[in-house]
Amino acid sequence: MCFGGRVQFRGRAIEFYEVGTKWMIQRLPNGQFTLALTLGHTILGQTAASLDVARMHETVHVAQYERWGPFFLTAYFLSSTYMWLTGRRIYRDNPFEREAYETD
Repeated sequence: MCFGGRVQFRGRAIEFYEVGTKWMIQRLPNGQFTLALTLGHTILGQTAASLDVARMHETVHVAQYERWGPFFLTAYFLSSTYMWLTGRRIYRDNPFEREAYETD
């Protein structure tokens, strides 16, 4: 928000988007293709429109975080690592992502 970004509350999450948030997301690996990402109850989106498109998907990640608590990021990382070690896609085959994509 200090850099001209915007914030809004939607359901059980707080969403940040525009300017600084967009800049940060675009600097992640493959960030130019990332509409939004979730960290706990915080959803970071590039724009309001990208949040509209990704909201249902990201809301599933909020629910996953609520179920897994502080173990969520570790479980997500280990799932991606397992996918990579077994020759699968680290993102699309991750069970957390498969569950979220079922809502799309």
